[in-house]
Amino acid sequence: MRSLPRRPFSAKSPQTAVFSHRVRRTAMLGLACLTMVLSLSVASSTAEAGLGLGQTSAVGGVMIDPEGNVRAATPAEQKEMAEMVRAAVQGPNGELAQPTDKRVISLARLQEELREMHETGGRIDDEAAFLAGMQRIEYVVVDKENNDLLLVGPAEAWEVRADGAVVGKQTGGSVLRLDDLVTAFRSVEEARRDGGIRCSIEPTAEGRQRLRGFLKNVKLRPGQNPAFLEAGMREAFGPQMIKLAGVATDSRFARTLVAADFEMKRIAMALTESPVKGLPSYLQMAKNKRQSSAQSPRWWMACDYDPVARDADGTVWMISGQGVKTLTEEDIVAADGSVASDGRQDPLALKWANTMTEKFNDLAKARPVFRDLRNVMDLSVVATLITQENLDQISGIDLSVLRGTDSLVETASFELPKSLSPQCSFIHGRAGWTVTASGGVSINAFGIVDNQVEQPELKTLVSVKKADDADRWWWDGE
Repeated sequence: MRSLPRRPFSAKSPQTAVFSHRVRRTAMLGLACLTMVLSLSVASSTAEAGLGLGQTSAVGGVMIDPEGNVRAATPAEQKEMAEMVRAAVQGPNGELAQPTDKRVISLARLQEELREMHETGGRIDDEAAFLAGMQRIEYVVVDKENNDLLLVGPAEAWEVRADGAVVGKQTGGSVLRLDDLVTAFRSVEEARRDGGIRCSIEPTAEGRQRLRGFLKNVKLRPGQNPAFLEAGMREAFGPQMIKLAGVATDSRFARTLVAADFEMKRIAMALTESPVKGLPSYLQMAKNKRQSSAQSPRWWMACDYDPVARDADGTVWMISGQGVKTLTEEDIVAADGSVASDGRQDPLALKWANTMTEKFNDLAKARPVFRDLRNVMDLSVVATLITQENLDQISGIDLSVLRGTDSLVETASFELPKSLSPQCSFIHGRAGWTVTASGGVSINAFGIVDNQVEQPELKTLVSVKKADDADRWWWDGE
């Protein structure tokens, strides 16, 4: 596995040089980040590739080593990564540091900014990398007069947490990323072909068979703790397979999906302590309940949005809702290790899924990877809305920079392993063993965009006054 982006770092500033040295040092430790990408490397205007958007570091609490092992970062590793990020990320100043409910991003001006950076050989700065501190995109506005599309939403200054996550100073939520916006635009057609964006980490049929054989020979004495069997169960289970569809598998976007799936399963299976009061693990909830070895609960995270609202002539669009919900159904495991589902839901598994949905905002603040997940879902919905409703054509904007048709912007590139060491947990109930190991993420942005409602008052609710500086690509609305 290659842990670093495929393009070399450009030491055009002292910060970039320091960060580059530290990343090389971290790579020797075999660490690769799932949840953080900074925008420091660039290519000159004469280079074949465009502006670079990628570096790696181990942040967000989730790591992959070269052997494909996914694990939580140790406190010492998180501290080191946080120091690296702080050395590379500059806090915003002036108006950019002020919180606002309506920050406006001009996609036309943003693309011009990126073109200028490319032509002058400058680095992509934090202002662009973190999309001017935007926390969420609530409105998409068609500006025909200026051949532009405007993104509107709350924004605030950003800071680096103790674990290295870059979050808003006020809300503590992960900021939106230019890298993810570019990936979202470039994934629309692939997601259309693949029926959406999906991620799952699945046991193999052979592994399920081996595990069933292993458990048949286990005899527990009354009151005996089954924890001593964990190592043998993991060995019998064997590697789990990563399945991704609808998005580039080497993107930061894809890594966010894998990391969020991994963290959800760890919390559900009591492999890590829940950081949120009122969200116990599923295993805690299921303790001393009746279990069956033929069934295995599966949870996955999916989109959770209100109907997309638009004004009468389709110039103002509003995206709202929590963004993410947790769903569940029972996997029925056959004797040959194959899995089928008839859509049934175990009441306890459903209770855990509903609890995670209710506690999602608190969880996303405690574990930024879940806010990162909502961010990529939001950006996927925005990119799909613009594409599906032809808003770029209606406004007269050419989105070739963000869509990647001119190869000016080069996103971060990583290699994910195709399989991972097993992440599973188990519980021994009155009727046998239940092993839970499956999960995933599903983003059906097309379904969200198709669910529309007309709200004529939107045209008067959204005011996007023009920036005083005609060249600036972001400003604060009224």
